[in-house]
Amino acid sequence: MKPEENKFADVPLRVKTWIYIILVFALGISHPLAMKIFVSWISFQCFFEFLRMFNVNTNKMIPSIFVGVSQFFLLYFLNIENYFLYSLALSIIIILYFSILKSSGKQILGILTALLICLFAFPHLAFIRENISGIYSIIFIVVVTELNDVFQYLMGKFFGKHKIVPKISPNKTLEGFIGGVFLTIILSNILGFFLLNSTILTNTILGFILGTSGFCGDIFMSYLKRKTDVKDTGNLLPGHGGLLDRMDSLIFNAPIFFWILPFLLKM
Repeated sequence: MKPEENKFADVPLRVKTWIYIILVFALGISHPLAMKIFVSWISFQCFFEFLRMFNVNTNKMIPSIFVGVSQFFLLYFLNIENYFLYSLALSIIIILYFSILKSSGKQILGILTALLICLFAFPHLAFIRENISGIYSIIFIVVVTELNDVFQYLMGKFFGKHKIVPKISPNKTLEGFIGGVFLTIILSNILGFFLLNSTILTNTILGFILGTSGFCGDIFMSYLKRKTDVKDTGNLLPGHGGLLDRMDSLIFNAPIFFWILPFLLKM
């Protein structure tokens, strides 16, 4: 079979995994407490995948559990301002712990990146769930972000010819990026009308920003995987790789959405 005839061979497995992802997501956002548990689990799993990706030679489970459990209590007991303050202190403690274990400079840099993503980027999902339009806003940001990934993947498969960042992610194409962002803008307008009660201008801006920054998050993780010589961050999600592979587009999208949406809704 020719390669071009087999380029959609992984789609059925990816779709099957998506069904499980949707079910877990629905359960995770169902209640504010469930959301805190859900985000803490995401951070636990992603921190574990980071340690494995950077080949940190120590017990990976214990510090990962420590990150997840600590984050849950910080999210549960603290407001957003105090959360970031105590997360900074927690990050310093973790960096010191791995420094004492004589981790290399590259590993420390990887752990620092993991902490920024797990303790500072992903928690914005919980802040969005609790502070901006409740459950509707979290549905909007996650659905738009994840379907942007799907749109860019499919547009690239169908129309992709010109590589956009061949040295970092050879499968990314200019056609996939442009087509994905265009479809994301349309989706943003549809969901924004029903979920956010926002204007066409606001929804269009959101669609463009989230489509672009989601692509950047994907490229950022591809760069880290290229530097660490790994294909996937894990095997938790068949057809997708690790949880970090699936969450990469939210690294930038979750914080950006949380901070700009209140301003855009005033337009």
